[in-house]
Amino acid sequence: MPKRVLGIDPGIAAMGYGFIEEINDRLSIIDYGCLSTSAKQSTPARLRSLYHKLMELIELYKPSEAAVELFVARNLKTALIVGQARGVAILAAANKGLPVYEYTPLEVKQNVSGYGRGEKSQVQEMVRIQLGLDSIPQPDDAADALAVAICHISKIRLSELLTHSQ
Repeated sequence: MPKRVLGIDPGIAAMGYGFIEEINDRLSIIDYGCLSTSAKQSTPARLRSLYHKLMELIELYKPSEAAVELFVARNLKTALIVGQARGVAILAAANKGLPVYEYTPLEVKQNVSGYGRGEKSQVQEMVRIQLGLDSIPQPDDAADALAVAICHISKIRLSELLTHSQ
């Protein structure tokens, strides 16, 4: 059965998204991009905008699952605002009845590039290769969201293999 996954790289100024479908162990890209908000808007207005845009995308592409990257920041203010955007992404997916999975940046790098301490450029190149694209998806937030979706599919594949081997 085809699996369609929404990957999300949370942010309030720019939230990357990527929809990937897996059919017979092959990945294909459905859509990707970046939702952006203006710093001139209030935080509640920005969060509302992200929520409604995500709800529209989920309605349009009808994923079966969502995967969201956990955000780690040294700056408390940045961590709080990105955490709010992350919460909006989780809420949008949950309100559409999607199971939501969360992955650390280390898990994403490890699953996509095979090395948890890899450079961002290595991960983006592996996203390009695994999805059979001519170039690395732009902007970076979208490539990161696609990496989160690939990570999720990889984790699910492994879980299914382990389940079937027992």
